[in-house]
Amino acid sequence: MVEPMSSAREPTGTAATLGLLDHPLRPLPALLLLAALLLLPVLAQALGDDFYLGVASRILIFALAASSLNLILGFGGMVSFGHAAFVGVGAYAVGILMQHGVSSAWVAWPGAVLVAGLFALLIGAISLRTRGVYFIMITLAFAQMLYYLMVSLKTYGGDDGLSLPGRSVLGWGLDLSQDRTFYWVVLALLVGVFLALQRLLNSPFGHALQAIRENEVRMAAIGFSVYRFKLMAFTLAGALAGLAGALLANQGGFVSPSMMQWNQSGMLMVMVILGGVGHLYGGFVGAVVFLVLEEVLSTYTIHWQLGLGVVLLAVVLLAPNGVLSLRMKKPLALRLRGKVESAGVPRDA
Repeated sequence: MVEPMSSAREPTGTAATLGLLDHPLRPLPALLLLAALLLLPVLAQALGDDFYLGVASRILIFALAASSLNLILGFGGMVSFGHAAFVGVGAYAVGILMQHGVSSAWVAWPGAVLVAGLFALLIGAISLRTRGVYFIMITLAFAQMLYYLMVSLKTYGGDDGLSLPGRSVLGWGLDLSQDRTFYWVVLALLVGVFLALQRLLNSPFGHALQAIRENEVRMAAIGFSVYRFKLMAFTLAGALAGLAGALLANQGGFVSPSMMQWNQSGMLMVMVILGGVGHLYGGFVGAVVFLVLEEVLSTYTIHWQLGLGVVLLAVVLLAPNGVLSLRMKKPLALRLRGKVESAGVPRDA
């Protein structure tokens, strides 16, 4: 009898007996990374330059947005070219609420998550009835529709955008107007979301989502509701992108329809590709590489995109599965295929 993919295990005696579709957190590197991120404000203060703290906050926010895209792109196989729309929806939710006197983060940030999640649910319910290039184009179309909607709303700034009077109020003695406090709050939210995503991917839901990515027809044939699983993942990814948008609006103090444009979705996709599509740390690593390169190259030339393009081309040629795949002997897809075959699971439906 064939053993299900999600329950197949590594051979006995390996470092960890994990399922084929499990994603270990790797505690030691994770703790070292967390310690470095926690000490960053201290280092910035020692250098006497808070500029780096603002850059680090921006990197963490985009790491959250890229990780949300990686959930559907890397683990669900859904190539969405309109993901930035949900970031913009979350940002505008905070901005509009603040315009009407609601500055509490306990109201505005969950509100941004809820509104972005609702938009993702509606868009996903329609888009997921298509596949391939049609899915890509319809997500792009919805994102552009939202972009032009916000351009037309002159009440909230239109094409000029909307300035926020200040950052959200968190309470508990935490002043988000202080860059250091804001950084720590962003870091805490990113860590919480990251841990939740890791648990989700290692759950039966996560295993089913990844199996759908590998063979959608087979999963439907054995009784899984493919549409429902993909819609749930799409909605969750949109909600998380909304949280990133809420944080981005607070950091910059400004929201604009340009946050929803297709090139912003492309930027998030490049981050995921750089870090590693389908890798647990792919979104985080990609955001770090992309934004650090942007900061460094932009100090030398206004044409920093050219240098970034060269780096992206090198990554695609030398590490097709992203920077994180450099430590692997074989691409992740080939490794999984070999494990599945060794477990006695046939490759074809």
